[in-house]
Amino acid sequence: MRILAIGDIHGHLTALDALLAAVKPTPADSLIFLGDYVDRGPNSRGVIDRVLQLEKTHRVVALRGNHEQMMMDSRGGPGLLPTWLINGGEAALASYAKPGREGELADVPPAHWNFLDHVCVDWFETDDFIFVHGGLAPHLSLPEQPIPVLRWQKLTPAVKPHFSGKTMVCGHTPQPSGLPLDVGHAICIDTGIYMPNGRLTCLDVQSGTFWQASQQGEIRELNLDDLDEDY
Repeated sequence: MRILAIGDIHGHLTALDALLAAVKPTPADSLIFLGDYVDRGPNSRGVIDRVLQLEKTHRVVALRGNHEQMMMDSRGGPGLLPTWLINGGEAALASYAKPGREGELADVPPAHWNFLDHVCVDWFETDDFIFVHGGLAPHLSLPEQPIPVLRWQKLTPAVKPHFSGKTMVCGHTPQPSGLPLDVGHAICIDTGIYMPNGRLTCLDVQSGTFWQASQQGEIRELNLDDLDEDY
């Protein structure tokens, strides 16, 4: 059984489908999505549909990212909607739009709100790894983690290892290199799929093998051992 982590998708369904075709996850594998399914890319709706479809046949853990948080918060009042829209939400709503008009919050189907509100989780752990979207407060247990840290904290040189000794696997901090960042106690696999030369990454956390798909669905396969370890 593999533990497969998938980084920030941001509406790029073509890349996600190409990645899944290359990785070939089985029902025995665990698929852990690190959040940011929506915004910036052309098909946020299709990405959530795909994750919901995979839940029916595979072991899926779906984390909640900061972009899901902004989408959820946008229902809280007219002042919150513009914040989401200027951070990529306009593209997300467009993927829900009915023909001939702009998308509205009312166009988002109940199953997708349920996914955001109730299916997505804030963190996930195994014997050796902790999976989050953003980051961890190193001195706090997982139930004690502040939501702003889990959603918004960037991976920087100042980030210390978690007291558990487990390796943190995260997204949220886009890597301009288009490659994962492995600093030993933490691995970031947000490889900027929405950037001109960015890619979507799936990491087998146990073997270090990772697959990447471009926006057009081109695939490459590498290993964390191939990366420059300088940080």
